Amino acid sequence: MVTVAAQLLAAIPAVPATPAVRAGATCDPAPKAGLQMSTGLPTPPGHVAGTGVLRALTLMIDFPDAPGAGSARARFGEFFPRTAEWYRTSSYGALDYRAETPVKGWLRMPQPFASYGIGRGVAYEPGYRRLIRDIAAAADPHVDFRPFHLVNVLVTPNAGPSALDTVLSVTFAGTRDAPIADGVPLAHVSFVYSRQDDGSPTGAQHAYRVLPHENAHAFGLPDLYTPTGGTKVGHWDIMSEDWGDNNDFLGWHKRKLGWLRQDQFHCASGVGRSVHTLTPLGRAGGSKLLYLPVSARGGYAVEVRTQEGNDALVCKPGVLVYWVDTWTASGRGPVTVIDSAPRSGGCARRPNVTAELTDAPYGVGERFTDSRRGIAVEVLGRDAAGNHRVAVTRH
Repeated sequence: MVTVAAQLLAAIPAVPATPAVRAGATCDPAPKAGLQMSTGLPTPPGHVAGTGVLRALTLMIDFPDAPGAGSARARFGEFFPRTAEWYRTSSYGALDYRAETPVKGWLRMPQPFASYGIGRGVAYEPGYRRLIRDIAAAADPHVDFRPFHLVNVLVTPNAGPSALDTVLSVTFAGTRDAPIADGVPLAHVSFVYSRQDDGSPTGAQHAYRVLPHENAHAFGLPDLYTPTGGTKVGHWDIMSEDWGDNNDFLGWHKRKLGWLRQDQFHCASGVGRSVHTLTPLGRAGGSKLLYLPVSARGGYAVEVRTQEGNDALVCKPGVLVYWVDTWTASGRGPVTVIDSAPRSGGCARRPNVTAELTDAPYGVGERFTDSRRGIAVEVLGRDAAGNHRVAVTRH
């Protein structure tokens, strides 16, 4: 029998141990009031829709003191068509991402890079507001901003520090009182700096993933890492570690984005034992996500991760169990993946990936138990197609 590590349980917000389903627990836990980006349902108004056609205006910019390194079209090619393909795969075709570049060359900003005060974690005011205004003014003769849902700004890689030293890439989503262009507010803007190439054999191949990560903030998804790094979720969601070789969205985020039908989601809220068949998250069709509500703010989610889709390099396929907390803010660790093999060291060693969590999924015959809450999840079997039978017991 495999049980959850005590330190992981200790990190999960405490609720009474009994009853197993607490009064007020819900299958659709809402975000805490005031959180614009969270794991809560539904996503607050003001964000970009995660389904249908998404028109992303993509502009490449440089500066008088940092002229464009190489061609602007080559910079665009670092991210497309792969970003659009990543979203098509992850959404099972529900999101039609269309990147448009009316300006084919570098857009020169009127001021040197340093004058905007860009640094990791800097506020929107005043530098970014001024930069967005300058971008809009430079692009205005060539661009009608009205049809676009968001703006991607691909900065020349020689402006600012290397991403290996400081990651500057950032998204401002749902910005109130945003600069106006062609009568529309530029409220959703993703900036990408440098290159997130870790120097590994596959580093350049996966460096584009910073943009799917940043764009997801415009959809309302939170950062899953913490102030000390991505050790709570590891590479199991691109909102945790976007440099990794194999990281799709968690099933919970796919549900939040509207990519799962209601019949692909099951809520195990009753006391007793139930058995469920889950299909791999990387494959279209079938039941995808099981949720065990514990309180009004969270519970356990269960899904199957295999070497399919955006998860092609998963080193230990199986059943992933994680805690979802809809009241924890972005960048504060709103999700905790439960490690089936704590202190094992993991099954993969890759740059910028939390090795310990690479073997987190549970295999056939393994069991997750939270005795404090009277919950157990056991993997009963796996068929040739990779579908897993999972038993849930609640006392």
